[in-house]
Amino acid sequence: MKLGYARISTGDQNAAMQVEALIAAGVAEDKIFVDEMSGAKSARERPQMAKLLEYARDGDEIYCCRIDRLGRSLVDVVNTVNDIISRGIRLNSIMDGVDPSTPHGRLQLGLFATLAEYERELINERVRAGVMAAKARGVQFGKPAPKAETVETKVRLCRQLMAEGKSSVEAAEAVNWSKATMYRYLKQFGAEGPVAGPVKARRGASKYAGQRHEPAPRS
Repeated sequence: MKLGYARISTGDQNAAMQVEALIAAGVAEDKIFVDEMSGAKSARERPQMAKLLEYARDGDEIYCCRIDRLGRSLVDVVNTVNDIISRGIRLNSIMDGVDPSTPHGRLQLGLFATLAEYERELINERVRAGVMAAKARGVQFGKPAPKAETVETKVRLCRQLMAEGKSSVEAAEAVNWSKATMYRYLKQFGAEGPVAGPVKARRGASKYAGQRHEPAPRS
C-alpha cells in the first residue's frame, strides 16, 4: 500500500503542493498524513507522523516530497528513515530521489548518517562550550544549596526522632530526606553543631492539516 506524509511548518504555508505531488506519485488522498507544526518537534512527537508509523505495515511504501519533511534535523531524519526501513517499509522521497532499496539510495542515506554523526558532535561541542562559558560567568548548575539554618534544624529533628526510638528511615522521611542524605548531614554537622562553611548541595493554516480523512484501522 502506498502511504504519504507531508509537513508544513507555519500557518502561512499550504500543504496542497506536497499533497498534489504525493497524489501524482500514486498515493490515494485519504492515505496521506499531514502535520502542520514547527519542525522543532521530533518525528515521533508529531501526531500524524505517529499515526502513519502505527498504520504502516511490512511491505508498504511511504512517500514524501523531500527527505527533510521527515525530521527536524539531520539526526532526526536518519533515525526516522532507519525506523521505517527496519520494519520492512519502503521509503521514497520524490524530489530528492532517495530510495533505500537502490544502491544509490543507500549511498545517500550513508552520507546522511555520516553528516548526522558530525552534527551530533557539533551540538555536543556547542553545549560543552556554553556550559563552560556560563560557569565562567558564575552561573550555578543543579539545585540551589539549602540554607545552613534549615539543614541544622532538620538534623536536630532527626536526632530527636531517633532518640525517641524512630528508625533512621522514619527520621529521614519526616524531613523529606533520603537515609543517605540524612547520614551525610549528620556527619557534616557533627555532634556539637554545624561545621564551618556553607552547605554544599549534591550535583547530581492549511485545509489539509487537522482535517484529514484518516484511514480505517488495519487488522
